[in-house]
Amino acid sequence: MRMFKDFQTDDAELRKQIDKAVEGLRAKDLETLKQLYTTDVVSFDVEPPLQHVGRAAKLENWARVFSLFETVTYEVRDLTFTVGDDVAFGHAFARLSGTLKNGAATSGMWVRVTYGMRKIDGRWLIAHDQVSVPLDIPSGKGVVDLEP
Repeated sequence: MRMFKDFQTDDAELRKQIDKAVEGLRAKDLETLKQLYTTDVVSFDVEPPLQHVGRAAKLENWARVFSLFETVTYEVRDLTFTVGDDVAFGHAFARLSGTLKNGAATSGMWVRVTYGMRKIDGRWLIAHDQVSVPLDIPSGKGVVDLEP
């Protein structure tokens, strides 16, 4: 049975890792982001392909995003974790916004994000993430104007 103190410590460490991801995204810092993912991370993001496998593929995805933005704002709301000894999962709402390279401001869209985390050598790393938007079934289109 896990002690409450251990849970609090792990929960705080998990939140620090997501905070580091937010800071890395805002700074467009691929090196910081690289340190947050397992080497074999699997990412189901909102843009094709269906999955990005491995740290290099995940970072390539972020590099494409950064190439479109002059400035990046990233925010996470309602982050919740369920924590085990060496695995944890979390979910939240997140929004990427900012100023595009052409000078246009974009408010982005709120997405649902799920994190699968693994504790490796005492550090919590992102082993899986999934980003999604609700689907309007009759039209077959994602609903991107909802807010938490």
